[in-house]
Amino acid sequence: MRDTRESRLLLVLLIAIAFALITVDIRGGEDSPVDGARQAAATVFGPVEEGVSSAVDPIGNAIGAVRDSGDRHDRIAELERQNAALKAKLGSDDRNRSRVRQLDSMLKKAGAGQYGIKGAEVIGIGAAQGFSWTVTIDAGANDGLKRDMTVLNGDGLVGRVTTVGPNTATVLLANDPDFTVGTRMEKTDELGFATGQGDRPLSVQLLNGKAKVKKGDRLVTFGSQADKPFVPGVPVGEVVRVDPSGGDLTRNVYVKPYVGFTKLDIVGVVVEAPREDPRDTVLPPKPAKPKPTPTVTVTATPSGQPQTGNGDEQ
Repeated sequence: MRDTRESRLLLVLLIAIAFALITVDIRGGEDSPVDGARQAAATVFGPVEEGVSSAVDPIGNAIGAVRDSGDRHDRIAELERQNAALKAKLGSDDRNRSRVRQLDSMLKKAGAGQYGIKGAEVIGIGAAQGFSWTVTIDAGANDGLKRDMTVLNGDGLVGRVTTVGPNTATVLLANDPDFTVGTRMEKTDELGFATGQGDRPLSVQLLNGKAKVKKGDRLVTFGSQADKPFVPGVPVGEVVRVDPSGGDLTRNVYVKPYVGFTKLDIVGVVVEAPREDPRDTVLPPKPAKPKPTPTVTVTATPSGQPQTGNGDEQ
């Protein structure tokens, strides 16, 4: 349409009519005279609006899903953090239970031998003093520790104290090649000297070359003068191999130590020796031997009837 005077007048007229209809519709409220026309328009254009809405709603839903996805991601991350914290707590509880078991076992050993001990925790390993097998514990002179004190745990002999600081001490482990301790055989009382061999069994030289010893025999510490560096009766280990007797003045046997030197945690330093030698009372009880199961021999007679081996003859 060209911009003429007539077209301008028509546009002004249409605008005026539109304003008039709006005014009438507003004043009429629910009884508006144009309500019928509006309903007719809704009937005609309603399906078109629904189609447009159905086309637009997935986009809105997708935006909402992205927003909700962010919330879900945050929730999952929070659950993962809680799960990790729970696992850490469970791991800590497992370690605490293990430490309680170690402490309980060590206290039972100390009670059986009447050893006065100072509990400590292994806080370091290494060749701090030039030794191959040493550990550092979190107790020292301020706790009453001195050089050449016996160290044990719930399994048996750990080693001896070699260096003492105010709050820490170094322990030379019993499997160190520079470590030697006097031993006594259970029951037979045969004496010897055990020497560490690293991750191999201890080498024990018995003073009696004709001593009767066999695999499974057990040894304890013999003790030292004035109980330093070793108190008597601490379990050392079990014999795993015996060298043949060659008529020498001494005899060599090899002993698996009770203590696992690569997994030390809670230990006890003997600060007070027992009044009497506990002898073999600190050794763990031997496992009961299984009873033999009785057997019955059954033989078949020519008639095909089974007959026990101890049946009476007819």
